[in-house]
Amino acid sequence: MDEIKKTPEPGQSLWSRRKFIGAASAAAAGMMVVPRHVVGATQKKKAPSDTLNIACIGVGGMGFSDTRGVRSENIVALCDVDDEMMADLLRSERLEPGEKAMYEKAAKYRDFRRLLEKEKGVDAVTVTTPDHTHAVIAMAAIKLGKHVYVQKPLTHTIKEARLLAQAAKEARVTTQMGNQGHAGEGARLICEWIWDGAIGDVREVHCWTNRPIWPQGIDAPKEIPSVPSTVDWDVWLGPAPFRPYHPAYHPFKWRGLWDFGTGALGDMGAHIFDQPFWALKLKSPVSVQASSTPFTKDYYPWAEVVTYEFAAREGMGPLTLTWWDGGLMPPRPPELEPGRMMGDEGGGVLFRGDKGLIMCSVYGENPRLIPESRMQEYKRPEKTIPRSPGIREEWIEAIKKGAKSTTDFAYSGPLTEAMLLANVAVRLKDRNMKLLWDGEKMGFTNLPEADEFLHFEYRPGWSL
Repeated sequence: MDEIKKTPEPGQSLWSRRKFIGAASAAAAGMMVVPRHVVGATQKKKAPSDTLNIACIGVGGMGFSDTRGVRSENIVALCDVDDEMMADLLRSERLEPGEKAMYEKAAKYRDFRRLLEKEKGVDAVTVTTPDHTHAVIAMAAIKLGKHVYVQKPLTHTIKEARLLAQAAKEARVTTQMGNQGHAGEGARLICEWIWDGAIGDVREVHCWTNRPIWPQGIDAPKEIPSVPSTVDWDVWLGPAPFRPYHPAYHPFKWRGLWDFGTGALGDMGAHIFDQPFWALKLKSPVSVQASSTPFTKDYYPWAEVVTYEFAAREGMGPLTLTWWDGGLMPPRPPELEPGRMMGDEGGGVLFRGDKGLIMCSVYGENPRLIPESRMQEYKRPEKTIPRSPGIREEWIEAIKKGAKSTTDFAYSGPLTEAMLLANVAVRLKDRNMKLLWDGEKMGFTNLPEADEFLHFEYRPGWSL
């Protein structure tokens, strides 16, 4: 009797929340949330069983946005290897009064492993850490039956992406990758227009970005400063090969290193590459080839051009997709009006079909048929793709309904695999050859030794 009368924790119900959330995840479709009249909720206040207990791992940088992006729920734990990042979140002037109180009350951790071990009541986890730790954190959460939101890119390696997607499917948890543009109106319009035949059969796509905006193509620093007392450097390194701490790596500038980041394509490709991947129903490419400026054993090159070939699929013909970064851009199409910018300051996507062109900006925003006269003449089709409330809101809603998010790991896993093939091709650019890829077997058919770059050996004590 004493246990039954026990006051529930914030966000919990005396009715088993764990059973409720588990049942919702296992449902193939349909609304599984308990009706409000059953739990006695008013229209102004969510019932406890409508509220998820969420842990946020990584709260600095983009982690600040991801943490705030799920504040509609009950954030019960916060984790960051850097105490300063945690402090910045708690003292931010952008926080609302109730939000700040929730963060202050949440349990605090440096090590995600301790969080997952101790916080038994967590339903879902956000992962917003450097690329090289995405997979180990997400996999640990999935194995515990937690729903997972992982900031882009999904993983650091191709093998990690494959294993993470498989694990999520087997665990039947609701997942989402944080490529925010996928939730936007522009991404949906591009799909609807292309599927409507607005520019005919698309055989050529160009994607470009102004990244990197951090150091690349250089050697690692030689000096070895002391690790700040506010940073757990061992946990920050995670599965990556050991190297001494340096402020050139943390925070943010880790993106340019092979050991930690995925370079310009891994950073922005999850947004830009996503537009053709969705609209053109792409999966694994059949080949990839790259050229680039010089790179070092530590850092990615400053600029790259990567060409993919995709086979015909689902009523669409073969496709050539070319990626450009580091200030390099595709040839300007003659159909584009003089003086008109290609994409936006950050980059863009250009689809060329046998009946015309579509151009959009980095996140799929402002898609237009080219030239503008074609846009004005075009009779837009009915909107057929459900609109999203937002990348994080969509994930939360999907958890509660036992549904799939639009960029869950079943989608974002193959997207990440295809995207990261570019980094393998760049490493092997001096071979001056087209690498033939077998997506089903996850291997290169004409250069088997290239398979060593599909993953890396984790430091002792770390595994998936």
